[in-house]
Amino acid sequence: MKKIFTSFEEAVAEIKDGMTLMVGGFGLVGIPENLIQALCEKNVKDLTVISNNCGVDDWGLGLLLKNKQIKKMISSYVGENKEFERQVLNGELEVELTPQGSLAEKIRAGGAGIPAFYTPAGVGTPIAEGRETREFQGKEYLLEESLTADFSLIKAWKADKMGNVIYRKTAQNFNPIMAAAGKITIVEVEEIVEVGDLDPDQIHTPSIYVQGLIVGTHEKRIERLIVQA
Repeated sequence: MKKIFTSFEEAVAEIKDGMTLMVGGFGLVGIPENLIQALCEKNVKDLTVISNNCGVDDWGLGLLLKNKQIKKMISSYVGENKEFERQVLNGELEVELTPQGSLAEKIRAGGAGIPAFYTPAGVGTPIAEGRETREFQGKEYLLEESLTADFSLIKAWKADKMGNVIYRKTAQNFNPIMAAAGKITIVEVEEIVEVGDLDPDQIHTPSIYVQGLIVGTHEKRIERLIVQA
């Protein structure tokens, strides 16, 4: 059986200043919103955060950004977060922008134990400046190193008490690969069921990648509501 936390404060208790975190989600979809809120309240500092983007100004990772708890972001999209923009322009935040496909593969490779790979993405752009490139079959490729993290904070739909996890719909974005790439993976779920209640063929993240579980309720905000074309 996996550790089942009784509070979000307990779930993030071992996250210390200066650690590297992977945080699942895409925009505000599939983010571990209660774990992020607990990090805000813990006031841990100097974090390196690996995530597709940094939430919005008043929700998700944007809360950590507002509190100046993030030292560096490794992401693929800045989005509409004005505080993100302000901190970057003022030199308060280090940002490593990575093509989205490369970011996903860097995380997947890290979880698979692959130290680096070559990709055509970024060749001939500022991303490749000062970086190693190599030619294969007449085409130039850029070397990208894989990513791992001290902790991965993940949002899922259901888990059993062994830590087998199922994601629902578009929450199956960066969450599965990040679950495999963290030294310690904490999964925030909507429901924990008994072992045997989940269909083995539907499992997205097997229990070997999960160290802790916690149940939460979720607002599931969206970034922009459009009701008319």
